This record gives sequence, C-alpha cells and structure tokens, in this order.
Amino acid sequence: MSNFVPAPIAQLPWKTILLLFVLATFGFVVLYSAAGGSMTPWAGLHMVRFTIFVAMAIVLSRFKESFWKAMAFPIYIAVVLMLLGVELIGAVGGGSQRWLNLGVIRLQPSELMKVAIILAVARFYDLLPPSQIRTWGAIWPLLALLAVPAALILLQPDLGTTITVVAGALTIAFLAGLPLRLFIGGAAAIAILAPLAYFFALEDYQQRRVNTFLNPENDPLGAGYHISQSKIAIGSGGLFGKGFLNGTQSHLDYLPEGHTDFVFATMAEEWGLMGGVIILFCFFLLFRWGLRVAMKAKTRFSQLTAAGLTVTIFFYVAINLMMVMGLAPVVGIPLPFLSHGGSSMMTIMICVGILMSIERHPGRRGGTFG
Repeated sequence: MSNFVPAPIAQLPWKTILLLFVLATFGFVVLYSAAGGSMTPWAGLHMVRFTIFVAMAIVLSRFKESFWKAMAFPIYIAVVLMLLGVELIGAVGGGSQRWLNLGVIRLQPSELMKVAIILAVARFYDLLPPSQIRTWGAIWPLLALLAVPAALILLQPDLGTTITVVAGALTIAFLAGLPLRLFIGGAAAIAILAPLAYFFALEDYQQRRVNTFLNPENDPLGAGYHISQSKIAIGSGGLFGKGFLNGTQSHLDYLPEGHTDFVFATMAEEWGLMGGVIILFCFFLLFRWGLRVAMKAKTRFSQLTAAGLTVTIFFYVAINLMMVMGLAPVVGIPLPFLSHGGSSMMTIMICVGILMSIERHPGRRGGTFG
C-alpha cells in the first residue's frame, strides 16, 4: 500500500493528526449541543476552521529548520507591528481592543505572539555562545524581547495572554540553561510585588476576577457567577453525565460562555467524569508526542522550539481547566480544539505544524522546503 502513497504524505504523523481530529470532533459534538442541537452558529464553523488549519499545518510541516531559523526574528517583528496596529485601528469587543478586522476573519495578534516569542527566544539562545549563558548578556535581550509585546498586550487589556507569552519565553530560557536561582528570585519578587500590582496595575474587572477566584461565594450572582455555574455544571455531570443534548446549565443559559472559555463545563455536564478523562488522555498523548519531537531533535534551536511550543499548548489546557474548576482566576484562555474561536485554533495548529516540521526535519541542513 505504501507504494501508492507519496512519501511526503506517508511521512506525516498520522496518529497525531487522527488524535487532533478526535479532539476537534468531540468539540464539534459539544458545540452542537451547546447550540441546542444546531450546526449554527458554532459547530459547523468549528469543523470548517479545523479542516482549513489542519491543511495549513501540513503545509507548514514541509518547511525545514533553516526556514524557521531565518524567519524567527522577522515573524516576531511582524507580530509586534500587528500588535501596534491593534492599538491604532483594532476592533473592540467585550470592552477590549484585541482584534484586527481582516474581513473574512477577526485576527487576534496577541495569539500569534505566543508562537512568535517562542521562535524568537529559541533563536536568540541558539545564537548565544554556551559560555555566555550565565552572563548578563543572556538575560537583557530576553527581557527586551518580552517587554514590548507584553506591554502592548496588557494595554488591550489581556492579562491571560500576557501570562502565557511570558511563561512560554521563560520556559525556553530555563531550558536553555539560565540559572535556577534567577527564576526562584523572580518568583519571590512577583510574590512581593503582587499586592502592588493588584492595586495599581490591574483593571477593575481584573481585580474582581482575583477576588472571585479567592472567594467566589461572596458574589454568586455577580462577579462569581461564571465560576459558580461552571462548578455546578461540572458537578452535576457525575460519572457518566446527563447525556448528549441533555445539559441544563448551558441549554438554559445559566452557564455564560459555554461555547468558548467554559466549554469544558458544558462537556462535563453531558459527558461526565468519563468524558473529561478521555479529553485529558488525548491531551496527554499530544503533549507526549511534542516532547518526543523535542527530545529527538538534533539541534539546539529545534529542541528549544519544539519544547516551547509543546509547553505553550500545555499552558492553554492547564490554565483553562484550572479556570473552569475555580483553581485559577478567569483570564479568558480557550480550551484547544473544543472551544469556539478562530485565532486560538489557528495558533494551536501553527504550533502543531512547526512541531511536525521539526519531526520531519530534525535539524538537517540545506534548503528551506522539502
């Protein structure tokens, strides 16, 4: 059979692609139910986007490591310029200015920065001589790369994406060999400065989210409503759930944002603990694949990039699940492949496409496409 399949197609990680289809199809089923048993407005568009972005990921997998090395800083600069564009002409939605209206899609450049910062920081440490990894020269360029996009994203305001961008870059820095004491010291400084940031840096709605996280029962019909209803939906699902199309929290509109940030709660109500375990296992397989790609990569740049992209996807999943279960403040992070949203799905599939590229070309030289 392999004689009839072109080598570029046969070399694709079909097990991983099938895994993504399983997750996206589960997301389709949940979104179909969240709309009351309708393909519109979310479920049909969800699968159309996924199909398009899978094709995009396959195209990205054809590019060699030399391409990503050459484009790391240009991609970073391009996304920074898009973030500046958001400040100047960005579309406003939900009280935030985060999107560029391109007609066919409303693009959220801050999502693309999650990929761009990984490529840029990985390229920087790839260029840095190993003898300088414990010097100031290994730190200040990292801070410079982070400062501009983090400030622009905070202005939107979007604290959740800012945290993800910073965490992705710091993960690369840690894996590159920066001393552990720097991260411990940084964590201690954040803990000390957190009260000041709460009073002087956070917007009112962000302060309410922190207060809600610490004690959601104080305002169950106001700021704590999302978390309270999410917990009710998850808990009411029990072991096997209420059954497909039988959820009440989402269908009766008790659960806000049940198709985006709180899609896991919508799923858990109808599919129960077993549905959640299946989703977590699928994500575990995806993370295991990404880390294997990183470990098998033959160059420093490929190793750092693959690990950083895998950790970025992990942050999406971990922060979203902690958020819907009340273990973290609500910061607006979607659940990959299940939540409705074009920009976030595109970002995740770019990560997957680059990982596929590294797996296919784990550091070989020559050319940029093949």
